[in-house]
Amino acid sequence: MRLNRIALHGFRNYEDFSAEFSPEMNVICGENAQGKTNLVEAIAYLSGAKSHRARSDQELIGFSRREASIQAEVESRGREFLIHVSLRKQARRTIEVNHVKLKKASELSGVLNTVLFCPEDLSLVKDGAAVRRRFLDDAISQLRPKYADALARYQKLLDHKTRILRDAAEKPSLLSVLPEFDEGLARTGALLIHYRAHFIRRLNSHAMTIAADFSGGRDSLALLYETVRTIEDPFAPPLLLYEQIREHQEQHKRAEFASRSCLSGPHKDDLVAELDGISARQFASQGQSRTIALSLKLAERELFAEDTGSFPVLLLDDVLSELDAKRQDFVLERIRGGQVFLTGCSIPHFERENHRVLAIEQGRLLS
Repeated sequence: MRLNRIALHGFRNYEDFSAEFSPEMNVICGENAQGKTNLVEAIAYLSGAKSHRARSDQELIGFSRREASIQAEVESRGREFLIHVSLRKQARRTIEVNHVKLKKASELSGVLNTVLFCPEDLSLVKDGAAVRRRFLDDAISQLRPKYADALARYQKLLDHKTRILRDAAEKPSLLSVLPEFDEGLARTGALLIHYRAHFIRRLNSHAMTIAADFSGGRDSLALLYETVRTIEDPFAPPLLLYEQIREHQEQHKRAEFASRSCLSGPHKDDLVAELDGISARQFASQGQSRTIALSLKLAERELFAEDTGSFPVLLLDDVLSELDAKRQDFVLERIRGGQVFLTGCSIPHFERENHRVLAIEQGRLLS
């Protein structure tokens, strides 16, 4: 799986840009605020039509432009694909693959998979649960398009229920439709829990091995899944999960009315990391937290390869500069195989025969 070429028009600070890439290592270098992260963002967008740092597609369009586009040539699963994304200020985006318009953005996951690691991810362990849920959602959505569809449905239902709870004091009649949304949230939530439980179990098997290699066998990492309290076994059939979510909803009705917020469901889930049986979020050192974050991302990469038969495109955005020499060497050695994009202000020392250096300045390719 690899990205052969990309062309950007009006995307962030790229007016008109095109580049071809090595099938192995690509080093994107340049001073700060020149567009290195913007290029990585465009590549990541091709795997799920989402940005890791923009709230809406409108933010991706350059200041002086009313529209933007990303066009890419991809090799995946023995086939060649042409992806074309059009973004407009006053219209919905369109996504085409081989000149056929996609009905859902989740269909991109069948074309290109990416694993993105940026400096913010180094706080994956210490940050709140929402950051780890997003990590899970982004990863599973690429591997399981049905999960992406269920997640979108769940979020819409959750937004509606939250508005009902917020406005019910002034419009009590809204409460009459609340059972309908509880039903939908329970059914869709059961699917999310089912997918998350299986993903975390597989992720754990890879991450614990990587973390042990990272620490020379000193640290024993375990990943645990925390979900709705009435669920005894997240691996149970979705129908049983649905019933147990409904039970939890009934228990929290009064609390939800009082707080005017939805307190029950997998939107409260967490991925818990433990080192030697102790909470990493509470007790891990900064170095240990970074090792766990790296292990999670590298485990995600290996899990993708296990599922698809080839490594996903790995995007390392200004991460090496945040790591000590030991961790830099470990990452560079561990990512052999597959296509890699590495950004930074300088070119790191590594021994790779097939690599390309792309110098970026003000959204232009210098070399």
